[in-house]
Amino acid sequence: MKIKLVVGLGNPGKEYKYTRHNMGFMVLDEIAKRLEIYKWKQRDGALYFDTHLDMSRVIFIKPQNYINLSGDVMIKFVKYLNIKTEDILVISDDLDLPLGSIKIKEKGSSGGHNGLKNIESQLGTNEYKRIKIGISNNKQMDTKDYVLEKLSIKERNNLKPAIEKAADAVLDYFHTPFQELMSKYNVKIKK
Repeated sequence: MKIKLVVGLGNPGKEYKYTRHNMGFMVLDEIAKRLEIYKWKQRDGALYFDTHLDMSRVIFIKPQNYINLSGDVMIKFVKYLNIKTEDILVISDDLDLPLGSIKIKEKGSSGGHNGLKNIESQLGTNEYKRIKIGISNNKQMDTKDYVLEKLSIKERNNLKPAIEKAADAVLDYFHTPFQELMSKYNVKIKK
């Protein structure tokens, strides 16, 4: 049976819970809620749960290192379970996309995202699938401060549809060819 790995990026701890950098965690929380998973397990520096979806065993992980070390945690699962790069899907925030948009890609650069840089360095390739959620950018603020700032209630409400749509995309991913998945979910939102 094929094993697939879905990695949601974020920072652990209550102080980071609703920050812009935690989009990956928020999407995995939404998926866990839909699949009625109420207890995450712990292993190798990650919170995780596993389930069977469309003839695949799927491991969902939230690395519990800081985001820039996400790959260090992810690679332990990849090696232990012998997961192929083509069976990895990473969910992260993206400063270059408008707030609330999502973009699905088969491969690409890290775009300066330290979590993706670390994953790329651990895998030795940038050819892994990803879903990016737009958090927009504030050029008036230092990038680090911006991504670690708590979302306002209004921003959280504005991002809720994107979180739900990204969760839909992840669940569709197991039975939809990837090109079709990109066509279905990559809808442009005006900045």
